[in-house]
Amino acid sequence: MTPLVLVHGFMGGSAQWDLQRAALGQNRALVAVNLPGFGENNSARAIDSIPGFADWVIAHLNSLGVTRFHLMGHSMGGMIVQQMAHQAPDRIDRLILYSTGAIGILPGRFETITQSKERAAQDGVKPTARRISATWFLDSETAPEYEACARIAEQTAAAAFDAGLDAMQNWSGAEALGAIRSETLVLWGDGDRTYPWSQTEKLWQGIPDAQLAVVPGCAHAVHLEKPMLFNTLVSDFLVDH
Repeated sequence: MTPLVLVHGFMGGSAQWDLQRAALGQNRALVAVNLPGFGENNSARAIDSIPGFADWVIAHLNSLGVTRFHLMGHSMGGMIVQQMAHQAPDRIDRLILYSTGAIGILPGRFETITQSKERAAQDGVKPTARRISATWFLDSETAPEYEACARIAEQTAAAAFDAGLDAMQNWSGAEALGAIRSETLVLWGDGDRTYPWSQTEKLWQGIPDAQLAVVPGCAHAVHLEKPMLFNTLVSDFLVDH
């Protein structure tokens, strides 16, 4: 069965997918990457462009012998997988764009990219990581999965923090959405504070025949806030019809 590649977002890591491993990996191989500078790969040299991240993921998959795959990207990871869909279109079967957008400057975000950089310089990366992680949950710090998520975010290297924000700010995939040919699911929580509906709608309307799933009562981390529903939506989309 076609493997599923999982690409985490800014300040994420492969451990963020722990609530998906059993359900989504029951009948297929899962490949959850750790992007350079993040999670368990935080000692690696930081990358400061979305195409650079896409090149790294493709090279990593090549090293594993993974040639054709389904692909899901969360947040910044969603930008990376959009780029991969242009760089390696023949290798991607189905594409899931989850809590993400096509405009890298993140219009409508809870704070600007510049403000995040300033807060990190003033307060330090770890406190900033915890603060930003709280915005990913509808219930902020009181959400059951917040603490585990924040601990992963704290692993972000200082260089990767700035580089990741630069990568997003300097990228836009809006003009290239119509060229995406993989069957695509756009998945979004209706309380997302990072990517507003305008970003989600642009993906849904811009990618030919894209499907849309909106999960109520969730923010940016649907896979952690309502994992059973999230896993069901993704599994259903990946079923061979």
